[in-house]
Amino acid sequence: MQLADKHEGTTTKAFAGLRVLDFSTTIAGPHCARMLADMGAEVIKIETDGGETMRTRPPLRKGCSTVFGQLNVGKKSVVLDLKSEDGKEAVRRLAATADILVENFRPGVMRRLQLDYDSLRPVNPRLIYCSISGYGQSGPSAELPAYAPVIHAASGYDMAHLAYQPGRNRPDYCGIYHADVVTGTYGFGAIASALYQRSVTGLGQHIDVSMLESMLSLTLTELQTSQFAVKPPPRPMFGPTETANGYVMITVASEKTFQALMGVIGRSEWISDPRFSDYGARRENWVEMMDGVEAWSRRLATDACLAVLGAAGVPASAYRTVAEALADPQLAHRKALSEVRDEGGSFRVLNLPFRMTGADTTPAKTIAVLGEHTDVLRDEIGLLTDAPIPTGKTAVQG
Repeated sequence: MQLADKHEGTTTKAFAGLRVLDFSTTIAGPHCARMLADMGAEVIKIETDGGETMRTRPPLRKGCSTVFGQLNVGKKSVVLDLKSEDGKEAVRRLAATADILVENFRPGVMRRLQLDYDSLRPVNPRLIYCSISGYGQSGPSAELPAYAPVIHAASGYDMAHLAYQPGRNRPDYCGIYHADVVTGTYGFGAIASALYQRSVTGLGQHIDVSMLESMLSLTLTELQTSQFAVKPPPRPMFGPTETANGYVMITVASEKTFQALMGVIGRSEWISDPRFSDYGARRENWVEMMDGVEAWSRRLATDACLAVLGAAGVPASAYRTVAEALADPQLAHRKALSEVRDEGGSFRVLNLPFRMTGADTTPAKTIAVLGEHTDVLRDEIGLLTDAPIPTGKTAVQG
Protein backbone atom coordinates (compact mmCIF):
# COMPACT_ATOMS: atom_id res chain seq x y z
CA MET A 1 0.00 0.00 0.00
CA GLN A 2 1.33 3.45 -0.85
CA LEU A 3 0.76 6.57 1.21
CA ALA A 4 -2.07 7.99 -0.88
CA ASP A 5 -4.04 4.74 -0.47
CA LYS A 6 -4.37 5.27 3.28
CA HIS A 7 -7.31 7.56 2.59
CA GLU A 8 -8.87 5.69 -0.27
CA GLY A 9 -11.43 7.73 -2.18
CA THR A 10 -9.90 11.07 -1.21
CA THR A 11 -10.83 13.64 -3.84
CA THR A 12 -9.73 16.81 -2.05
CA LYS A 13 -7.40 19.10 -3.96
CA ALA A 14 -5.17 21.20 -1.70
CA PHE A 15 -5.40 24.32 -3.92
CA ALA A 16 -9.05 23.89 -4.95
CA GLY A 17 -10.75 27.27 -5.25
CA LEU A 18 -7.60 29.18 -6.20
CA ARG A 19 -7.39 30.91 -9.57
CA VAL A 20 -4.06 31.31 -11.39
CA LEU A 21 -3.25 33.43 -14.42
CA ASP A 22 -0.39 31.77 -16.30
CA PHE A 23 1.40 34.09 -18.76
CA SER A 24 4.48 31.88 -18.89
CA THR A 25 6.00 30.12 -21.88
CA THR A 26 8.50 27.37 -22.61
CA ILE A 27 9.34 25.30 -19.48
CA ALA A 28 10.11 26.96 -16.12
CA GLY A 29 6.90 28.97 -15.72
CA PRO A 30 4.59 26.36 -17.29
CA HIS A 31 6.14 23.68 -15.02
CA CYS A 32 5.41 25.85 -11.98
CA ALA A 33 1.82 26.47 -13.09
CA ARG A 34 1.29 22.79 -13.98
CA MET A 35 2.18 21.92 -10.36
CA LEU A 36 -0.43 24.42 -9.17
CA ALA A 37 -2.99 22.85 -11.52
CA ASP A 38 -2.21 19.35 -10.25
CA MET A 39 -2.86 20.61 -6.73
CA GLY A 40 -6.33 21.74 -7.81
CA ALA A 41 -5.95 25.40 -8.76
CA GLU A 42 -7.88 26.70 -11.76
CA VAL A 43 -5.01 27.70 -14.05
CA ILE A 44 -5.86 30.00 -16.97
CA LYS A 45 -3.10 29.98 -19.58
CA ILE A 46 -2.94 33.27 -21.49
CA GLU A 47 -1.69 32.81 -25.06
CA THR A 48 -1.39 34.79 -28.28
CA ASP A 49 -3.45 33.78 -31.26
CA GLY A 50 -0.48 31.78 -32.58
CA GLY A 51 -0.17 29.76 -29.38
CA GLU A 52 2.95 29.51 -27.25
CA THR A 53 6.16 28.05 -28.65
CA MET A 54 5.96 24.64 -26.99
CA ARG A 55 2.80 23.79 -28.96
CA THR A 56 5.08 23.10 -31.94
CA ARG A 57 7.71 20.98 -30.16
CA PRO A 58 8.02 17.27 -31.01
CA PRO A 59 6.75 14.66 -30.43
CA LEU A 60 3.80 15.88 -32.53
CA ARG A 61 0.70 13.80 -33.28
CA LYS A 62 -1.92 15.44 -35.53
CA GLY A 63 -0.18 18.75 -34.82
CA CYS A 64 -0.39 18.33 -31.03
CA SER A 65 2.77 18.35 -28.93
CA THR A 66 3.03 15.91 -26.02
CA VAL A 67 5.77 18.06 -24.47
CA PHE A 68 3.36 21.00 -24.44
CA GLY A 69 0.70 18.70 -23.04
CA GLN A 70 2.95 17.45 -20.26
CA LEU A 71 3.65 21.04 -19.16
CA ASN A 72 0.11 22.35 -19.53
CA VAL A 73 -2.32 19.53 -18.78
CA GLY A 74 -5.28 20.68 -16.72
CA LYS A 75 -5.00 24.36 -17.66
CA LYS A 76 -7.62 26.46 -19.42
CA SER A 77 -6.57 28.33 -22.57
CA VAL A 78 -7.48 31.93 -23.28
CA VAL A 79 -6.27 33.94 -26.28
CA LEU A 80 -5.60 37.64 -25.63
CA ASP A 81 -3.68 40.35 -27.45
CA LEU A 82 -1.72 41.90 -24.58
CA LYS A 83 -0.70 44.88 -26.72
CA SER A 84 -4.30 45.91 -27.27
CA GLU A 85 -6.35 47.92 -24.78
CA ASP A 86 -9.02 45.21 -24.90
CA GLY A 87 -6.47 42.53 -23.97
CA LYS A 88 -5.02 44.61 -21.14
CA GLU A 89 -8.47 45.34 -19.76
CA ALA A 90 -9.29 41.62 -19.89
CA VAL A 91 -6.14 40.89 -17.85
CA ARG A 92 -7.00 43.56 -15.28
CA ARG A 93 -10.48 42.13 -14.84
CA LEU A 94 -9.17 38.57 -14.62
CA ALA A 95 -6.48 39.69 -12.13
CA ALA A 96 -9.20 41.11 -9.90
CA THR A 97 -10.59 37.56 -9.61
CA ALA A 98 -7.25 35.75 -9.34
CA ASP A 99 -5.14 34.56 -6.42
CA ILE A 100 -1.86 33.96 -8.27
CA LEU A 101 -0.17 35.22 -11.43
CA VAL A 102 2.85 33.49 -12.99
CA GLU A 103 4.97 35.11 -15.71
CA ASN A 104 8.42 34.50 -17.12
CA PHE A 105 8.88 37.33 -19.60
CA ARG A 106 12.15 39.20 -19.64
CA PRO A 107 12.10 41.80 -16.82
CA GLY A 108 10.45 45.00 -17.99
CA VAL A 109 8.02 43.43 -20.45
CA MET A 110 5.04 43.28 -18.08
CA ARG A 111 5.85 46.80 -16.84
CA ARG A 112 5.78 48.16 -20.40
CA LEU A 113 2.42 46.44 -20.88
CA GLN A 114 1.25 48.04 -17.59
CA LEU A 115 0.50 44.56 -16.28
CA ASP A 116 3.32 44.37 -13.73
CA TYR A 117 2.81 43.81 -10.01
CA ASP A 118 2.64 47.51 -9.15
CA SER A 119 0.00 48.06 -11.83
CA LEU A 120 -2.18 45.13 -10.75
CA ARG A 121 -1.81 45.45 -6.98
CA PRO A 122 -4.43 48.26 -6.74
CA VAL A 123 -6.82 46.02 -8.68
CA ASN A 124 -6.24 43.10 -6.27
CA PRO A 125 -4.10 43.61 -3.13
CA ARG A 126 -4.36 39.86 -2.41
CA LEU A 127 -2.70 38.89 -5.68
CA ILE A 128 0.46 36.77 -5.41
CA TYR A 129 2.52 37.70 -8.45
CA CYS A 130 5.38 35.31 -9.33
CA SER A 131 8.00 36.51 -11.81
CA ILE A 132 10.50 33.95 -13.10
CA SER A 133 13.51 35.23 -15.01
CA GLY A 134 17.07 34.33 -15.90
CA TYR A 135 18.89 36.63 -13.50
CA GLY A 136 16.20 38.27 -11.33
CA GLN A 137 14.07 41.38 -11.76
CA SER A 138 16.81 43.94 -11.10
CA GLY A 139 20.58 44.30 -11.34
CA PRO A 140 23.19 44.57 -14.11
CA SER A 141 22.21 41.27 -15.76
CA ALA A 142 18.44 41.49 -15.24
CA GLU A 143 17.47 42.27 -18.82
CA LEU A 144 19.81 39.79 -20.50
CA PRO A 145 18.00 37.09 -22.49
CA ALA A 146 18.29 33.66 -20.87
CA TYR A 147 17.32 30.08 -21.50
CA ALA A 148 18.26 27.05 -19.43
CA PRO A 149 21.45 26.14 -21.36
CA VAL A 150 22.72 29.72 -20.96
CA ILE A 151 22.04 29.57 -17.22
CA HIS A 152 23.79 26.19 -16.95
CA ALA A 153 26.91 27.85 -18.36
CA ALA A 154 26.55 31.12 -16.44
CA SER A 155 26.03 29.40 -13.05
CA GLY A 156 29.23 27.38 -13.21
CA TYR A 157 27.21 24.16 -13.32
CA ASP A 158 28.63 22.99 -16.65
CA MET A 159 32.24 23.57 -15.59
CA ALA A 160 31.59 21.91 -12.23
CA HIS A 161 30.20 18.90 -14.09
CA LEU A 162 33.22 18.88 -16.39
CA ALA A 163 35.52 18.56 -13.36
CA TYR A 164 34.00 15.10 -12.79
CA GLN A 165 34.90 13.91 -16.31
CA PRO A 166 38.57 12.80 -16.26
CA GLY A 167 40.49 13.61 -19.43
CA ARG A 168 37.86 16.04 -20.74
CA ASN A 169 38.50 19.75 -21.29
CA ARG A 170 35.46 20.77 -23.35
CA PRO A 171 32.14 21.33 -21.52
CA ASP A 172 29.43 18.78 -22.33
CA TYR A 173 26.40 19.42 -24.46
CA CYS A 174 23.33 19.53 -22.25
CA GLY A 175 19.85 18.80 -23.51
CA ILE A 176 18.27 18.20 -20.11
CA TYR A 177 17.06 21.53 -18.78
CA HIS A 178 17.72 21.30 -15.06
CA ALA A 179 17.52 25.09 -14.66
CA ASP A 180 13.93 25.22 -15.92
CA VAL A 181 12.65 22.41 -13.72
CA VAL A 182 14.40 23.49 -10.52
CA THR A 183 13.40 27.16 -11.01
CA GLY A 184 9.77 26.26 -11.66
CA THR A 185 9.77 24.10 -8.54
CA TYR A 186 11.24 26.92 -6.43
CA GLY A 187 8.52 29.18 -7.83
CA PHE A 188 5.88 26.68 -6.73
CA GLY A 189 7.35 26.55 -3.22
CA ALA A 190 7.52 30.34 -2.96
CA ILE A 191 3.88 30.64 -4.07
CA ALA A 192 2.78 28.09 -1.46
CA SER A 193 4.69 30.09 1.19
CA ALA A 194 3.07 33.34 0.05
CA LEU A 195 -0.38 31.73 0.25
CA TYR A 196 0.27 30.81 3.88
CA GLN A 197 1.52 34.33 4.65
CA ARG A 198 -1.54 35.82 2.95
CA SER A 199 -3.75 33.77 5.26
CA VAL A 200 -2.19 35.76 8.11
CA THR A 201 -1.74 39.22 6.55
CA GLY A 202 -4.55 39.24 4.00
CA LEU A 203 -2.12 40.63 1.43
CA GLY A 204 -0.40 39.28 -1.65
CA GLN A 205 3.16 40.04 -2.70
CA HIS A 206 5.63 39.96 -5.57
CA ILE A 207 7.88 36.88 -5.86
CA ASP A 208 11.12 37.26 -7.83
CA VAL A 209 12.63 33.87 -8.81
CA SER A 210 16.08 33.79 -10.41
CA MET A 211 17.13 30.90 -12.64
CA LEU A 212 20.80 31.71 -11.98
CA GLU A 213 20.40 31.41 -8.21
CA SER A 214 18.15 28.36 -8.56
CA MET A 215 20.83 26.62 -10.62
CA LEU A 216 23.56 27.59 -8.16
CA SER A 217 21.56 25.80 -5.47
CA LEU A 218 22.45 22.51 -7.21
CA THR A 219 26.17 23.09 -6.68
CA LEU A 220 26.13 22.51 -2.93
CA THR A 221 29.65 21.15 -2.48
CA GLU A 222 31.13 23.20 -5.30
CA LEU A 223 29.79 26.42 -3.81
CA GLN A 224 31.86 25.73 -0.70
CA THR A 225 34.98 24.41 -2.43
CA SER A 226 35.01 27.58 -4.56
CA GLN A 227 35.55 29.48 -1.30
CA PHE A 228 37.78 27.04 0.55
CA ALA A 229 40.42 24.99 -1.25
CA VAL A 230 39.85 21.25 -0.99
CA LYS A 231 42.15 18.81 -2.73
CA PRO A 232 40.03 16.71 -5.11
CA PRO A 233 40.30 12.92 -5.00
CA PRO A 234 42.48 11.40 -7.76
CA ARG A 235 39.36 9.97 -9.38
CA PRO A 236 35.74 11.21 -9.13
CA MET A 237 34.15 9.39 -6.20
CA PHE A 238 30.85 8.57 -7.88
CA GLY A 239 30.91 7.22 -11.40
CA PRO A 240 30.42 4.08 -13.49
CA THR A 241 31.84 0.82 -12.19
CA GLU A 242 32.34 -1.78 -14.91
CA THR A 243 30.61 -5.17 -14.86
CA ALA A 244 30.92 -8.12 -17.26
CA ASN A 245 28.27 -6.63 -19.56
CA GLY A 246 27.82 -2.96 -18.62
CA TYR A 247 28.16 -0.49 -15.77
CA VAL A 248 26.67 0.12 -12.36
CA MET A 249 26.70 3.11 -10.05
CA ILE A 250 27.89 2.22 -6.54
CA THR A 251 27.69 4.86 -3.82
CA VAL A 252 30.08 4.55 -0.90
CA ALA A 253 28.79 7.34 1.31
CA SER A 254 29.09 6.04 4.87
CA GLU A 255 31.28 3.81 7.00
CA LYS A 256 28.55 1.18 7.05
CA THR A 257 28.37 1.17 3.24
CA PHE A 258 32.14 0.97 2.92
CA GLN A 259 32.38 -1.96 5.30
CA ALA A 260 29.52 -3.81 3.59
CA LEU A 261 31.11 -3.29 0.15
CA MET A 262 34.47 -4.58 1.34
CA GLY A 263 32.75 -7.72 2.59
CA VAL A 264 30.98 -8.18 -0.75
CA ILE A 265 34.18 -7.94 -2.81
CA GLY A 266 36.13 -10.19 -0.43
CA ARG A 267 38.40 -7.46 0.90
CA SER A 268 37.37 -7.31 4.57
CA GLU A 269 41.00 -6.66 5.51
CA TRP A 270 40.75 -3.27 3.79
CA ILE A 271 38.39 -2.09 6.53
CA SER A 272 41.38 -1.66 8.83
CA ASP A 273 43.93 -0.90 6.08
CA PRO A 274 45.37 2.60 6.71
CA ARG A 275 44.80 3.45 3.02
CA PHE A 276 41.03 3.08 3.41
CA SER A 277 40.20 2.99 7.11
CA ASP A 278 38.69 6.49 7.26
CA TYR A 279 37.03 8.88 4.82
CA GLY A 280 40.08 11.11 4.33
CA ALA A 281 42.34 8.17 3.56
CA ARG A 282 39.81 6.69 1.14
CA ARG A 283 39.64 9.97 -0.79
CA GLU A 284 43.41 9.93 -1.22
CA ASN A 285 43.42 6.30 -2.35
CA TRP A 286 40.12 6.16 -4.20
CA VAL A 287 41.64 4.80 -7.42
CA GLU A 288 43.16 1.80 -5.65
CA MET A 289 39.95 1.07 -3.77
CA MET A 290 37.74 1.25 -6.86
CA ASP A 291 40.23 -0.79 -8.89
CA GLY A 292 39.69 -3.49 -6.27
CA VAL A 293 35.91 -3.12 -6.57
CA GLU A 294 36.08 -3.39 -10.38
CA ALA A 295 38.30 -6.46 -10.19
CA TRP A 296 35.31 -8.07 -8.46
CA SER A 297 32.47 -6.48 -10.48
CA ARG A 298 33.97 -7.33 -13.91
CA ARG A 299 33.46 -11.01 -13.17
CA LEU A 300 29.69 -10.58 -12.76
CA ALA A 301 26.86 -9.58 -15.08
CA THR A 302 25.14 -6.34 -14.10
CA ASP A 303 22.02 -8.05 -12.69
CA ALA A 304 24.08 -10.47 -10.61
CA CYS A 305 26.29 -7.66 -9.36
CA LEU A 306 23.25 -5.61 -8.29
CA ALA A 307 21.66 -8.60 -6.56
CA VAL A 308 24.73 -9.13 -4.38
CA LEU A 309 25.13 -5.44 -3.61
CA GLY A 310 21.45 -5.06 -2.78
CA ALA A 311 21.51 -8.03 -0.42
CA ALA A 312 24.41 -6.41 1.44
CA GLY A 313 22.66 -3.02 1.66
CA VAL A 314 25.08 -1.25 -0.68
CA PRO A 315 23.30 1.48 -2.71
CA ALA A 316 23.70 0.70 -6.40
CA SER A 317 21.88 0.87 -9.72
CA ALA A 318 22.37 -0.06 -13.32
CA TYR A 319 22.65 2.81 -15.80
CA ARG A 320 19.20 2.89 -17.38
CA THR A 321 17.56 4.75 -20.23
CA VAL A 322 14.48 6.85 -19.41
CA ALA A 323 12.36 4.20 -21.14
CA GLU A 324 13.87 1.52 -18.90
CA ALA A 325 13.30 3.68 -15.82
CA LEU A 326 9.64 4.22 -16.76
CA ALA A 327 9.17 0.45 -16.91
CA ASP A 328 10.32 0.06 -13.28
CA PRO A 329 7.64 -1.79 -11.25
CA GLN A 330 8.28 0.72 -8.45
CA LEU A 331 6.78 3.49 -10.59
CA ALA A 332 3.78 1.31 -11.36
CA HIS A 333 3.32 0.68 -7.64
CA ARG A 334 3.54 4.41 -6.93
CA LYS A 335 1.10 5.19 -9.77
CA ALA A 336 3.71 7.72 -10.88
CA LEU A 337 2.27 8.21 -14.37
CA SER A 338 -1.16 9.32 -15.54
CA GLU A 339 -2.75 8.96 -18.95
CA VAL A 340 -3.93 12.26 -20.45
CA ARG A 341 -5.48 13.20 -23.78
CA ASP A 342 -5.34 15.97 -26.35
CA GLU A 343 -6.64 16.17 -29.91
CA GLY A 344 -3.77 13.97 -31.06
CA GLY A 345 -4.68 11.09 -28.76
CA SER A 346 -3.59 9.81 -25.37
CA PHE A 347 -0.14 9.71 -23.76
CA ARG A 348 1.40 9.45 -20.30
CA VAL A 349 2.74 12.25 -18.11
CA LEU A 350 4.61 12.15 -14.83
CA ASN A 351 2.61 12.95 -11.71
CA LEU A 352 3.94 15.17 -8.95
CA PRO A 353 6.70 13.25 -7.12
CA PHE A 354 4.97 13.41 -3.75
CA ARG A 355 1.86 11.80 -2.27
CA MET A 356 -0.42 13.19 0.45
CA THR A 357 -2.86 11.35 2.67
CA GLY A 358 -5.34 14.25 2.66
CA ALA A 359 -5.10 15.51 -0.91
CA ASP A 360 -5.25 14.25 -4.47
CA THR A 361 -2.14 15.34 -6.41
CA THR A 362 -2.86 13.72 -9.79
CA PRO A 363 -3.24 15.84 -12.94
CA ALA A 364 -6.40 16.50 -14.91
CA LYS A 365 -7.07 14.28 -17.90
CA THR A 366 -7.13 16.70 -20.85
CA ILE A 367 -5.08 19.43 -22.52
CA ALA A 368 -7.04 22.46 -23.71
CA VAL A 369 -6.95 23.44 -27.36
CA LEU A 370 -5.78 26.96 -28.10
CA GLY A 371 -8.38 29.51 -27.04
CA GLU A 372 -10.85 26.89 -25.84
CA HIS A 373 -11.98 28.91 -22.81
CA THR A 374 -11.72 32.44 -24.23
CA ASP A 375 -15.43 33.05 -24.78
CA VAL A 376 -16.49 31.66 -21.40
CA LEU A 377 -13.98 33.74 -19.44
CA ARG A 378 -14.54 36.92 -21.44
CA ASP A 379 -18.24 36.50 -20.75
CA GLU A 380 -17.52 36.04 -17.03
CA ILE A 381 -15.63 39.35 -16.83
CA GLY A 382 -18.14 41.19 -19.01
CA LEU A 383 -16.01 41.55 -22.15
CA LEU A 384 -17.65 39.11 -24.54
CA THR A 385 -17.28 40.32 -28.13
CA ASP A 386 -18.19 39.00 -31.54
CA ALA A 387 -14.51 38.75 -32.52
CA PRO A 388 -13.61 35.26 -33.82
CA ILE A 389 -11.61 33.23 -31.32
CA PRO A 390 -9.21 30.58 -32.68
CA THR A 391 -10.02 27.16 -31.26
CA GLY A 392 -9.46 23.56 -32.21
CA LYS A 393 -6.89 21.98 -34.49
CA THR A 394 -6.66 24.93 -36.86
CA ALA A 395 -5.06 26.97 -34.07
CA VAL A 396 -2.36 24.40 -33.36
CA GLN A 397 0.79 24.96 -35.36
CA GLY A 398 3.26 22.34 -36.54
